[in-house]
Amino acid sequence: MRLKKTVEDVRDHLKPGEVFYYADEFNVSWLPTLKAMWSPKGQQVMIPTPRKQKARYGIGAVNYRTGETVVIVRNHKRRREIAELLQVLVDKHPHETVYVAWDNSSAHEDNEIEAAVRGAADHLVLLYLPTYSSWLNPAERLWRDFRRNVTHCELFESIKAVIAATLDYFRGCNAEPARVLSIIGSNAG
Repeated sequence: MRLKKTVEDVRDHLKPGEVFYYADEFNVSWLPTLKAMWSPKGQQVMIPTPRKQKARYGIGAVNYRTGETVVIVRNHKRRREIAELLQVLVDKHPHETVYVAWDNSSAHEDNEIEAAVRGAADHLVLLYLPTYSSWLNPAERLWRDFRRNVTHCELFESIKAVIAATLDYFRGCNAEPARVLSIIGSNAG
């Protein structure tokens, strides 16, 4: 008899009143992400870059059943900001049990995170994916799509413009949840 449930067991056997998110952090950088691109033969495409690198951090979650995303952008990705995302998820689902699957990052295990779990009064359950296995977190596919569609080879006029484009991308995701489900590989929709 198997006593320990896997993330997939929980995800694939949700009961009414339960929601399941994959969550993680991602960089929102003013420095363009570089990707191979076409250019005329004999000419090299030049991508301008800012003089000084500025970065922010996206902390987000994607609902594996509905494709809805919840993303906050902050100056840091410390435990406090991680706990803030958890609180946003709990506030969004006040009468449901929220399952969150993420990696074993040290930022995901701390007194502030534990306080968020205790404060949710059994409405928040954290599930941990194996260390160094980002391919098990479908949210990583969404972050990759974000970079491909927003920051690859693109220099914005300011970090504020990058943040605005980031938030616009995720608003667009919430307008097209079927596309998000396709990106993350969920057939739950």
